[in-house]
Amino acid sequence: MATHSIGGRLVGPDQPPFIIAELSGNHNQDLSRGLAIVDAMAAAGAHAIKLQTYTADTMTLPGVHRIEDPNSLWYGRELHDLYQEAHTPWEWHKPLFERAKAHGMLAFSSPFDESAVDFLETLDVPAYKIASFENTDWPLLRRVAATGKPVIMSTGASTLAEVAEGVAILREAGCHDLTLLKCTSTYPATPQNTNLRTIPHLVQLYADCVIGLSDHTMGVGVAVAAVALGASVIEKHVTLRRADGGVDSAFSLEPAEVASLVAETERAWQALGQIQYGVQRAEENSRLYKRSLYVAQDIAAGQLFTKENLRVVRPGDGLPPRYFDQLLGKPARQSLSAGKPLTWDAL
Repeated sequence: MATHSIGGRLVGPDQPPFIIAELSGNHNQDLSRGLAIVDAMAAAGAHAIKLQTYTADTMTLPGVHRIEDPNSLWYGRELHDLYQEAHTPWEWHKPLFERAKAHGMLAFSSPFDESAVDFLETLDVPAYKIASFENTDWPLLRRVAATGKPVIMSTGASTLAEVAEGVAILREAGCHDLTLLKCTSTYPATPQNTNLRTIPHLVQLYADCVIGLSDHTMGVGVAVAAVALGASVIEKHVTLRRADGGVDSAFSLEPAEVASLVAETERAWQALGQIQYGVQRAEENSRLYKRSLYVAQDIAAGQLFTKENLRVVRPGDGLPPRYFDQLLGKPARQSLSAGKPLTWDAL
């Protein structure tokens, strides 16, 4: 299975999960809030902060679409206005990236058009993220791959053919280190529509890729389960406080939850271990407390063993319990005191 280096950090199945904190639009158009989120994510133990690099005009045209889905968090919003509210001003990227680097975190972004790639190259980002809705934008994929940097691509709202085409385009254009993220492009996503069993299948299909999860569910349970199924990367939207509002706040994690995410996904990864049967070294002392045969009543020499004068109890100093039925009705070789383990010399 693949292991890649992103900004000098190894990422893959033989490494602890790589946790990406997605800032998105939760800065609420306040740079100081954005910087505070970076600080909080560093304190929580996230390994990377990720931005989104676009403007409303690079995403859509004014007046072309209004969100009519009544179940959407953004129901009734005009698309251009929504992106104007959610975008991260390009002049904020450098201070946000520098703050992350000062904490020892990696910092990179999702470009949404080729001009964003050109801009991010001036900031020497260590990697690129392709969002689910952009993974069929072949010109963008080619431009990102041409940088030669690691690429992380989400697979939400995509057919398997579209994923395969995206992978092929990236490979052909020069991408060597590729991570694919299982993603459900609903906001929020539910555990029921997350379908984590796709992760081991992606591991089989793309053995030369690192596999992970871009998770829009609430809480950390889904991410922990994803790591147990083979995810090496977890991406989550983050905020300071959901109560503060923001375009993505409803499905974003707060700092204490991110700290839990980091800790619990690493525990899940540590617990994977290897296929193991038999007694581990750590269990050797515990074998003392397996059951064995003990004398439950005083037994005279020649007296027969019965269910009353023999018991299967802890600890394991006597004969194994598998001999219990065979011994019933057999004579004791010598007198035996209650409370003693039954050993071969008594037979």
